Amino acid sequence: MKVAAIIPAYNEEKTIGSVITALKSSSKVDRIIVVSDGSEDGTVNTTMGYGDVEVIELLDNRGKGGAVKAGLDRCPAEVLLILDADLIGLSEEHIDLLLKPVLEGSAEMSVGVFEKGRITTDIAQKMAPFLSGQRALKRELLENISDLDLSRFGIEVALSKYVEDNEINAEVVQLPDLSHVMKEEKLGFWKGVLARAIMYWEIFKYVLRIDTHPKEK
Repeated sequence: MKVAAIIPAYNEEKTIGSVITALKSSSKVDRIIVVSDGSEDGTVNTTMGYGDVEVIELLDNRGKGGAVKAGLDRCPAEVLLILDADLIGLSEEHIDLLLKPVLEGSAEMSVGVFEKGRITTDIAQKMAPFLSGQRALKRELLENISDLDLSRFGIEVALSKYVEDNEINAEVVQLPDLSHVMKEEKLGFWKGVLARAIMYWEIFKYVLRIDTHPKEK
């Protein structure tokens, strides 16, 4: 099965390079697509410096769901690998661990959870693994979420709810020594707290909407 990596990125010029490098080291990844979600820094230029990586430049910020949808529309790959653009310590081993359950057929989606990376990010993911942005999954799971482009930061909730409601096998995968840059580190403490609050508010609004208007089966 062909594998495409989709990397939504908003102002991630400092970390996108190491994520791309890890993906290019994997023999299992056939295609790498970086979706710049209205970035205002050098994310696009940095990505283009890696040559055979595809770049989709969205002029307006659509949120993670909209960025993933833009990448999905660009490629026909049967298996998709979705990774955050601000990961610290991503390796070929992590990529293989995420892809293994889906490629071997033991699960239709895998969810990566940080382990022994940094205390703050480890705790956050243990408390809410369904919010993890590191996933490998069959293409049809994303295609069956009709409002994917409107989900913004609710995309992980949408996927988790879909597999639960439809009794689809999903597997949690431990990703040792992996972490990411926290919003408070990127933006400064108060701006980071505000950005985090906005993210959780968007997730809450999406959860409320799908609970109020459940998709008909």
